Amino acid sequence: MTQYTFDFTEASVPSISSASMLVELSISVWAGRKQDKRASEEVATANNADKGVARVTKSLLAGCQELDALIKFASNVRNSHYNSTLPWSDMGPRLLPTAKYFAYHKQFTALQAEFDRMVQAFLDAYDLEVAQAQAKLGDLFDVREYPTAEELRSKFAFRLNYIPLPDAGDWRLDVGNEALASLREQYESHYKKQLEGAMKDIWTRLHDVLSTLSRQLSDKTEDGKTPKIYQSVFDRALEVLDLMETCNVTGDPNMQLTQRKLQQAFRGVTVEAVKDDAYLRRETKKSIDAAIAALPSLDM
Repeated sequence: MTQYTFDFTEASVPSISSASMLVELSISVWAGRKQDKRASEEVATANNADKGVARVTKSLLAGCQELDALIKFASNVRNSHYNSTLPWSDMGPRLLPTAKYFAYHKQFTALQAEFDRMVQAFLDAYDLEVAQAQAKLGDLFDVREYPTAEELRSKFAFRLNYIPLPDAGDWRLDVGNEALASLREQYESHYKKQLEGAMKDIWTRLHDVLSTLSRQLSDKTEDGKTPKIYQSVFDRALEVLDLMETCNVTGDPNMQLTQRKLQQAFRGVTVEAVKDDAYLRRETKKSIDAAIAALPSLDM
């Protein structure tokens, strides 16, 4: 792969803060699981094992469709959040370009409303589910382990928080000039490092999805079979191409050029088309392989 290095000048730093923001997504869901110490000790004793080596975890509402759906929904929302944003801070906030704000906010406001609806559906079914759990758990059932419906409500949360991305020189601190200069230098270094990580994340996503798609577009596998082509991989590739356009906050010309070439390669290409047309399949794979070979070297 070709070697490519990032070049972030001081002049480019403020422009990033005006073109992006940070977004925090916090989702909490009651898992409905509890360790049973008594049962854990009984398992250890029954197997002549030391105390503490066995751990029995109960599903307090096993088979509750409403709770299972909520847990799965929360996981999917987190994945959508990661796919729609770029990494920025280890503490949680992620980079969201202003160009994506309205689409992101519309999508996640709708997801929040659906989350609230699902929580209410679960709470409505909760008392009946507890009664059914007693029959399922038998001697493992302990009513003290079940919070009230009102207590449960506080265990579910869906929060979005948008945070302005500060400029490198945006320090409102009453410190001396020498300390202020040091703080600015440290933040600029951190700023550029985080920005490099965000841009590298786009290239890494592109590399991963193109590599998967290339394998699926091969004529034959090692065992002589024709690989399956999945719509989800095509969809993920198109999502990354959109990300390259809307999240290229540094204005990277290499990313712009790669995005345009891949858009051209994918124009008119569908899963059904490459399944039915061997020539289109080969040509699409050829374009994808060429794009992979030209990707920046990012220790991938």
